[in-house]
Amino acid sequence: MTTAPPIPVRSPLSSGLSGSTAVLVGASSGIGLAAGLLLRSVGARVVLVGRDPDRLKAAVSRVRDANPADDPDDAVLAVAGDGGDERVLAEAFDRAGHVDHVFVTAGGLSGRGPVTALSADDLRATFDSLLQRAFAIARTSASRLPAGGSLTFSSGILVARPLPGMAAPLSAAGAVETLTRALAVELAPVRVRVNTVRFGRIDTPLLRSLPGLDSDEAVTAAGSAVPVGRFGTAEEAAGTALFLMANNYVTGQILTVDGGETLA
Repeated sequence: MTTAPPIPVRSPLSSGLSGSTAVLVGASSGIGLAAGLLLRSVGARVVLVGRDPDRLKAAVSRVRDANPADDPDDAVLAVAGDGGDERVLAEAFDRAGHVDHVFVTAGGLSGRGPVTALSADDLRATFDSLLQRAFAIARTSASRLPAGGSLTFSSGILVARPLPGMAAPLSAAGAVETLTRALAVELAPVRVRVNTVRFGRIDTPLLRSLPGLDSDEAVTAAGSAVPVGRFGTAEEAAGTALFLMANNYVTGQILTVDGGETLA
């Protein structure tokens, strides 16, 4: 692997992303969609990747509608499919023509249950959905991102504060954090940065699909126990990803954004 010149110094503010292109995996709603909105607001191009074509179409319309009507046609692109499929991700890179950053938010916590109740098939499915897809995204990103590019994964605070019945998904999520550090070292010679955001509870459609959190009142009540007094917004969560894209001096880090919840 040939060592590239140092990454140039640039403004670490999000405005420095103007003119760049980001592929957002899991951008149909929640944090991924919020990242698309924020990136367009600072003049970046975005490629939204999501499994559900209808939700993806709605997300594209929302991102386009939030910006001036004279935006170029290729300012917001979409690729329907599983972002963990290397063919889908390759299509996203090809559609964009040039990609500077990849942000991954897709992926749930499958494989829940007591370790004694999990079969080998359960474990394989869990690791495929979380760890294997991270490797697939990493392979494509490592071969397609330019020097100065970045790859940002996501995980959650349950990695640090496990709950019973979560051994399989949290092991996989923890492995993604380890992968982050390993890739940051491996890809350093080609000047591609790799980080992960460890999210706390963020007020998104996914959060509100959980039992007992399906109303504003319930979310407000549950969020009051967090040190900052509420759950995070999708925009606050996405803003962290933009920080990692913009700041060229951050790599190999697991950045926790949880309103102080892991301190409570």
